[in-house]
Amino acid sequence: MTTTTTKSETTTSIVDESTFLKELVLQIRAQDHYGVYRNWKDELVLSNFVVSKEKKSQISVEGDVDSATQLRIICFYRAIAVCIEKQTGKLCQVVMDLSHEGFGWAIVWTGRLMVLSRTLRDAQRFGYPSLEKLAAQGERLVDSGIKAIAKFPDAADA
Repeated sequence: MTTTTTKSETTTSIVDESTFLKELVLQIRAQDHYGVYRNWKDELVLSNFVVSKEKKSQISVEGDVDSATQLRIICFYRAIAVCIEKQTGKLCQVVMDLSHEGFGWAIVWTGRLMVLSRTLRDAQRFGYPSLEKLAAQGERLVDSGIKAIAKFPDAADA
């Protein structure tokens, strides 16, 4: 009689390691009115944010920005705003203006302080080469916003 024991491997995903990606998943699921993403793994929910260079080059910038891409962009900036809000205690808001041609801007603000302002260009091609780069960029923008609030606390409180 033989017995076999298997080791259970504990692997952590990139989403488990990144507070920004966790918040981004929450923002996407909050927009899922029909519960499609309810049982999906977090990596699968974020898969539309991963766009390779080859795929980007195949996406035309001639047409309008589709609504799914617009939703991905606004969820990205809302996740940044919520992460800043959780770390600073300051209520943050997001506004995005995007033309049908894919040009515009996204702003995160609190009080009278513009915490983050980003120009959007070729929004049809919005995405990152990997989840790691998506997490790094999101966390970089969160840190930038937190530093702006620390530098101008009176404007943030106004």
